[in-house]
Amino acid sequence: MQLVERTLGQWLEHWAEETPDKEYIVYSDRNLRFTWKQFNDRVDDMAKGLISVGVEKGTHVGIWANNVPDWLTFLYACAKIGAVYVTVNTNYKLSELEYICKNSDMHTLCITNGDRDSNFVDIVYKMLPELKTCQRGHLESKHFPKMKNVVYIGQEKFRGMYNTAEVLLLGENEENTCLNEAKKQITCHDVVNMQYTSGTTGFPKGVMLSHYNIANNGYLTGEHMKFTAADKLCCCVPLFHCFGVVLASMNVLTHGCTQVMVERFDPLIVLASIHKERCTAVYGVPTMFIAELHHPMFDLFDLSSLRTGIMAGSLCPVELMKQVEEKMFMKVTSVYGLTETSPGMTQTRIEDSFDVRCNTVGHEFEFTEVKVLDPETGEECPLGVQGEMCNRGYNTMIGYYKNPEATAEVIDKNGYLHSGDLGIKDPDGNYRITGRIKDMIIRGGENIYPREIEEFLYKLPGVKDVQVAGIPSKKYGEAVGAFIILHEGVDIQYSDVREYCMDKIARYKIPKYIFFIDEFPMTGSGKIQKFKLKELGLKLCVEQGIEII
Repeated sequence: MQLVERTLGQWLEHWAEETPDKEYIVYSDRNLRFTWKQFNDRVDDMAKGLISVGVEKGTHVGIWANNVPDWLTFLYACAKIGAVYVTVNTNYKLSELEYICKNSDMHTLCITNGDRDSNFVDIVYKMLPELKTCQRGHLESKHFPKMKNVVYIGQEKFRGMYNTAEVLLLGENEENTCLNEAKKQITCHDVVNMQYTSGTTGFPKGVMLSHYNIANNGYLTGEHMKFTAADKLCCCVPLFHCFGVVLASMNVLTHGCTQVMVERFDPLIVLASIHKERCTAVYGVPTMFIAELHHPMFDLFDLSSLRTGIMAGSLCPVELMKQVEEKMFMKVTSVYGLTETSPGMTQTRIEDSFDVRCNTVGHEFEFTEVKVLDPETGEECPLGVQGEMCNRGYNTMIGYYKNPEATAEVIDKNGYLHSGDLGIKDPDGNYRITGRIKDMIIRGGENIYPREIEEFLYKLPGVKDVQVAGIPSKKYGEAVGAFIILHEGVDIQYSDVREYCMDKIARYKIPKYIFFIDEFPMTGSGKIQKFKLKELGLKLCVEQGIEII
């Protein structure tokens, strides 16, 4: 096992030559299929088309779309040119889009028609009203002077925008010389992808990641699950996040296997895709697996082809992991990390014991150093002592775009990137994540870690999912708030939860506030926004006439 110095374009070309007729990308719900060679040819045409509209090495190209078929086409086209692919969260609204476009110095923005309650075309016209009166490719924006092109991903035509068919046609009419020259200028250590942190605190920051960062992280992720070219990975997590674009897509890219895509998460399409394509692996955040397991048609599908996968994105309940392994026939691995570490820094291995895979996030990736450091002293914590999870290695980001101050705040003088997450290292070398530094509840001087209470409450019959957050308290500073989603048809009251906790956990850990809700506030990448739970708790207290003491 070793790190490979290939660009993403070189990886793609490798498989287009080695296994040209093997299926690479499949959309099972519409029977759309690309072989490695077909896809590589499409990427080349897209790359030449982008060159013809002014994209070059270092140019920032944004993608604001669900997992549509050309999402990855644009990624690899940018990679071959040396452009930087900027991923945009599909949950963003106008002000957030404006921030990303301006902060990233975006030159070209690729969009679809929208997602759920957002019309992306209308939002872009509001941001760039000049599009309504300019010819495509001739945008001159007063507020976004760096922005020159908008590309609509699809066949429809919109004033001032290219569509994908037009960009591909431009590329088909370009000589290969321009692309060949562009490829000569690229190294694997160039920035290829920029992802903005979720922005749960402060303004989002652009995390710059290189070909070397993400290709090798994807490669090692697959190795830990014993991936080969024979595997088929069902990817239903969003590509705009590291989970989709690295742990899934880069794993497939470096192992030459097949990526079965789901455009927008739908548990029925996921189950049907696994059944129809005989997928061997599937990824998801906990809420996705819950939706699949509890779908009324779950038993109609044959999932016996599954052997492994990843559950990540938030802390994974042990009981849920057990259900997935038993009912979906797969050995679940967990990857822990963050966008700034490309994203994986630790992972459980498929050969690890059930207990290790359920209760830890494994040990560090090869070629990285992970340490638990004391947040106060910076010294390494002894085994079993909680501290901050820190990482140094090939997977550390290049830095935050145009923000050296913020970069210096998270990467210390010794080169360790500080995650902001709390964890411990056990005697076997595996890590356990105990929470986030800012998630810790301090009740009257007692430190309370939400994860511990969440795991406890998850075992209460009738509880489908649970999150714990601090609620401001006049008396104690903070009190424990539990936000519970129940299984359909279950009737549990406040008193039932309190009684379940009595004499089982320390009194100060028993939730003072208990709220039964339908869903958690989530980021677009599937992470639960704890800070919003606190806000929700205060709001529900007011609505329900609960006195905050």
